[in-house]
Amino acid sequence: MSDIRMTFIEHLDELRKRLIIVFVSFLAGATLCYVFIDEIVEYLLAPTHGVDFVYLAPPELFLAYLRLSLVLGIVITLPITLLQIWHFIRPALNRAEKLATEFVLLGGTVFFAAGAYFAYRVILPLTLRFFLQYATSSIQPMFSFGGYVGFVLSILLAFGVAFEMPIVIVILARIGLVTPSMLRGARKPMLIILVVLSAILTPPDVISQLLLAGPMMALYELSVVLARIFGRREQVTETALEDPA
Repeated sequence: MSDIRMTFIEHLDELRKRLIIVFVSFLAGATLCYVFIDEIVEYLLAPTHGVDFVYLAPPELFLAYLRLSLVLGIVITLPITLLQIWHFIRPALNRAEKLATEFVLLGGTVFFAAGAYFAYRVILPLTLRFFLQYATSSIQPMFSFGGYVGFVLSILLAFGVAFEMPIVIVILARIGLVTPSMLRGARKPMLIILVVLSAILTPPDVISQLLLAGPMMALYELSVVLARIFGRREQVTETALEDPA
């Protein structure tokens, strides 16, 4: 009993140590972002091509800077957070589980970063260009900085999360909950589901929703291919069912 208790206490102590590392790294990352907030803001404002910004309440600019620093602090320290999770759960995993976990952690990070980068380089400029085209000589655009920061963060995070779809589907394929044939047969209903999901993830405008729905359908097709490659056990089962001989 004492050995079990000591093991449990050691696990709690290990968890506490990992949480402290995550929290300290997050604070350091958020502080670093706040120190370089002017450079970060300049980078975020680049797609607007010189649109004027205002803040509508005394604390709005400070709160926008703080919000931006906290969110970016989480993002830039995500590898450290995932590494701490990996070190905590690794002793309890066998070789196959370790490989699967490494794939999920690394693949999830890469796909999230790819989604956020794609949103910044492609989707955000297209969205802004669409809305800015309605400006006239008598009506010029003037954005609230706090509203713009919320708009940009929502788009970047939405695309980062959406790009995780292939990882999720590969996991489901590996554990047998979905098969490539099932995914191929669900294309039409998935189109409706992805459009609805795009409306939930993106800001409340049709352009952002449509721009997210398109890449999500492409990611779904990629997921079908990945499920075929990594879902080997399901492929064997499907072949056996199709060819009883």
